[in-house]
Amino acid sequence: MKVIMYGTHLCKDTLYAIYKLEDKGADLEFRNISASLTEMKAFLKIRDEEALFDGPKKEGKIGVPYFELENGMKTLNLQEVLEQI
Repeated sequence: MKVIMYGTHLCKDTLYAIYKLEDKGADLEFRNISASLTEMKAFLKIRDEEALFDGPKKEGKIGVPYFELENGMKTLNLQEVLEQI
């Protein structure tokens, strides 16, 4: 399954997610928000528009890793992604 993941190599949760998704054989498209301003802008637009970021924003968190699956699912939860693969 195709998985688009926004994150940064500076985040241990992102690194763990990359490892788990690759181990599971996901077709992973990683978008590194700390290496590309284009990717950061795209992520910030999503973060501003999606209600699922309300919690992380209130807690002062960035909200990565963030996942979009080819079936339209959007989540911050790696386990939900792994269950779909």
